[in-house]
Amino acid sequence: MTFFENYDRRISQINTVLLQYGINSLDEAEQICLNNGFSPAAIVKEIQPIAFDDACWAYVVGAAIAIKKGCLKATEAADAIGIGLQSFCIPGSVADDRKVGIGHGKLAAMLLQDNVECFAFLAGHESFAAAEGAIGIVRAANKSRNKPLRVILNGLGKDAAQIISRINGFTYVKTQFDYNTGILSVIDEISYSDTERKEIRCYGSDDVREGVAIMHLEDVDVSITGNSTNPTRFQHPVAGIYKKECVERGKHYFSVASGGGTGRTLHPDNMAAGPASYGMTDTLGRMHSDAQFAGSSSVPAHVEMMGFLGMGNNPMVGATVAVAVAVEQSMA
Repeated sequence: MTFFENYDRRISQINTVLLQYGINSLDEAEQICLNNGFSPAAIVKEIQPIAFDDACWAYVVGAAIAIKKGCLKATEAADAIGIGLQSFCIPGSVADDRKVGIGHGKLAAMLLQDNVECFAFLAGHESFAAAEGAIGIVRAANKSRNKPLRVILNGLGKDAAQIISRINGFTYVKTQFDYNTGILSVIDEISYSDTERKEIRCYGSDDVREGVAIMHLEDVDVSITGNSTNPTRFQHPVAGIYKKECVERGKHYFSVASGGGTGRTLHPDNMAAGPASYGMTDTLGRMHSDAQFAGSSSVPAHVEMMGFLGMGNNPMVGATVAVAVAVEQSMA
């Protein structure tokens, strides 16, 4: 028998979903993927090595469903993977209430469509999870898309952005914002590798106004906010203001709020409220987002606490895209 975190609370509904697609067990689901030449678990661990076992098995289930459904395109596979992820949500949890698994599938499907040109990890650079997710997307998404997806990181601190770029081989884009005119200027670009990682552009902002200007500069279509240590003074305000300004000019912008759930760190007295919790960071996310995930953008344990998977939401975006592309390639 296969075991993973909260196995007893999940397995009944997982088996119910598997049987709907003619799959008799988790082990059979894994064999379906291996027979098609790839391991979803290996993809998950490559993107976030500290991910829990339940995340590995959730992607096994999702990929097996996609194969059984005959998904020939990565966009179709992403939606099918979302069904598998949703089956791992613990009944009655925050993740179950928000249908986070389905949401992850739909987000990945969106990033695999050519009409979405720029995706932003809108996160404080103190979190490496944005980098993990970005690397996963860049490695995989363009194998399926006709037009390359532009991926950026946008967070507080120019020094932090340069450090993250240097460590991960990204391109650091140094900007200067004129507060009198509202004009943003790019004053330097430094690429720290010659691999596909250099295609990820990393920006450091001094404040919200500059962060919004960077979103406009890159004409961001979809973003996910990280719920790290600066959510109330950067990530959520930038997404909310950019959303308002996109609406005013008739641009479609899809905003995803990562994090929140049981109060997070800014409102611990809500910890017992479950899906009813409205901690401060959670509230900010609900105000601007088109979809809201649950738990940390980076910390597997906090996402697990929300009744979902032991994997940060940002690297999970990369994993869903990567596994969806693996399905497409295996069906070719």
